[in-house]
Amino acid sequence: MTHATHAQSRQRCEQCANEIGELDPAAVCPRCGGLLELEHEWDHDAATLKATFAARRSAMTGADHSGVWRYRELVLPSIRQDTIVTHPEGNTPLLARSSVATWAGVERLLMKHEGHNPTGSFKDRGMTVAMTQAKRTSARAVACASTGNTSASLAAYAALAELPALVFVPAGKVALGKIAQTMAYGARTLLVRGNFDDCLTLARDASAALGIHLLNSVNPFRLEGQKTIVLELLDQLDWDPPDWIALPAGNLGNTSAFGKALREAHAVGLIPRLPRIAAVQASGAAPFANSFRGGFAERLRVDPDTIATAIRIGAPASWDRAVRAITETNGVVTSVSDAEILEAKAIIDASGVGCEPASAASVAGVRQLRSNGVIERDARVIAVLTGHVLKDPGAVVAYHQEMEPPPAHANRPIEIEPRVSEVERVLAEHRGGL
Repeated sequence: MTHATHAQSRQRCEQCANEIGELDPAAVCPRCGGLLELEHEWDHDAATLKATFAARRSAMTGADHSGVWRYRELVLPSIRQDTIVTHPEGNTPLLARSSVATWAGVERLLMKHEGHNPTGSFKDRGMTVAMTQAKRTSARAVACASTGNTSASLAAYAALAELPALVFVPAGKVALGKIAQTMAYGARTLLVRGNFDDCLTLARDASAALGIHLLNSVNPFRLEGQKTIVLELLDQLDWDPPDWIALPAGNLGNTSAFGKALREAHAVGLIPRLPRIAAVQASGAAPFANSFRGGFAERLRVDPDTIATAIRIGAPASWDRAVRAITETNGVVTSVSDAEILEAKAIIDASGVGCEPASAASVAGVRQLRSNGVIERDARVIAVLTGHVLKDPGAVVAYHQEMEPPPAHANRPIEIEPRVSEVERVLAEHRGGL
């Protein structure tokens, strides 16, 4: 089923309202240096869109098989299907696990697991759109700064698009699973002596000086792809929105994208109301949460320190967009400790779902907000898990084998002699947990 539309898109500066064309490769506003946002003009109605999206679900190949490009009328309506760079991506599940819901104290909790994407994180949704845009604007090369997941995704999609790729990562501060992916997919990996914020500054400067397309979340096309996390979960709920959507918050690209998705879905009539967004930061990297407590009166910066490497960011780039998302959805921003993140991760992992540490911040945040009375016990809540459990195997091994004293949910391996009686002993000792 094809929906005809006469859509137009443009890039608009959020600071000075300057507008540039959809195909302009500028990384930021050429007039003032502000962040750009993609705006669309649509010629469609909600009923037609819902029917179109539903009809595409049965596709097994091509753009309709992608959980991003299935919603292309709301993502990049002018795109030609033969120019799309796709694995495909998206089509991630909504998972119900009673053990996780009980731990969080919310009866109707579902987890949207973005770790099921091709490179194991939500970044693939934004990267398919950004790389498609880079390809169709004849990019010389592409680049990003990353704490790991973005670099893995960019490397894979650059290989698919046959574009040279550079990634800037903080030396010694990227999880093994992520750096391994980046190298395997063929990108040139540059280990920068500094933190993520230093990497992003260098990537921006190098992109401006060398004519390289920057594909971090400051790139407006990235956010268009990341919007589809929300569009897809709303579709999975038959467009009956939940009460809350909780997500980890680092550079604030997803927070911004979620707000934009909800704003647009409501504007075109796909949903009758806006869910509330709960953005959850790690306590050691919580400038946005700290600012929220002061009514966003000032933009803060911190020296980040957290085990959740994917959100170990002290100067979030998408600040103003995220403030708008929280404000428009009557949302909240909170922070949770590394201990709370690791406990949530252990509960999620033990349910058979599994996630990287940063992902678990969303569920830890739900539990905290429930404990504080912000989220009701019977609320319908979607907690977004952003990355696969094997993104950071070191964190898993450290929690279960190395931490002293052992955490409450540690699952220590047991060394035994090669005898059946030893197996019987283990069964007897651990019958309650098996």
